[in-house]
This record gives sequence, C-alpha cells and structure tokens, in this order.
Amino acid sequence: MSSESAQPREPEPESALETALHTARARILADLTARDVCDAAVVSLVEDAVAHRRWWVEQWPAGVDYLLGLVAQDVQDALLEAYGRWPLCPVHAAEGDPHALAVEPELGPDPHWVCGEAGVAVAPVGGLGAA
Repeated sequence: MSSESAQPREPEPESALETALHTARARILADLTARDVCDAAVVSLVEDAVAHRRWWVEQWPAGVDYLLGLVAQDVQDALLEAYGRWPLCPVHAAEGDPHALAVEPELGPDPHWVCGEAGVAVAPVGGLGAA
C-alpha cells in the first residue's frame, strides 16, 4: 500500500450546479425569513422548486446563471397559489391595493425584486432583509 492511498482524500469541489442550487435555496429562504413567511410548508415549496430546477439545468447546463431568478419566480408562483402574493411591494405599502414585486430580469443573471408599477429595484434576490 502506498502512502498516497493511506492519506485521506480531500472532498471533491462542488459543481457549479450544486453551488448555484445551494445559493438559490439560501437566498430565497433569506427573503422568506425577512418577510416572516418561512414555515415548514413554505420550505417544502422551496425544496420542490430547487428539485425542479435541478432537472432543468441538467437538461440545459448554460442555464445555471439563471437559476436564482427562476427559483425565485417558481417559489413566488407556488406561494401565490397556496397563500397569496409575495413579496409585497414596500414602495406602495401604504397605498391602496397591495401588489407583489417581480423578478427582473425574468431570464438573466443578477436577478432583483422590482416594483413593476414604479420601475424601482427594491433589492437583489436574497436581499429583502436589507430593503
């Protein structure tokens, strides 16, 4: 037995896909927590969105740069069906009809939560706690 085989192996570096999936999960959970809507059922919605996008990026590896925005949109859509609009726009919070922020760009890197009515970027996805 050589001395090389007796040494412990270093863990394999995470793939770009795994890194992007973990980052998306963490940032979406941070936004949900910042807006106080993070419970077990909501975390399950996030996990479902991440699993779905894992498959999607495996089919289209160049889409890894778009993963964060797509997971955010998937969670937003799932929450709309189950609970209502999320995240609500803080720009118009004091005014009449509350509306949700949108993810922009819809398919691109560096997604932000944006008030579509005012055209204002509120926070990067994952940064609602600071907004």
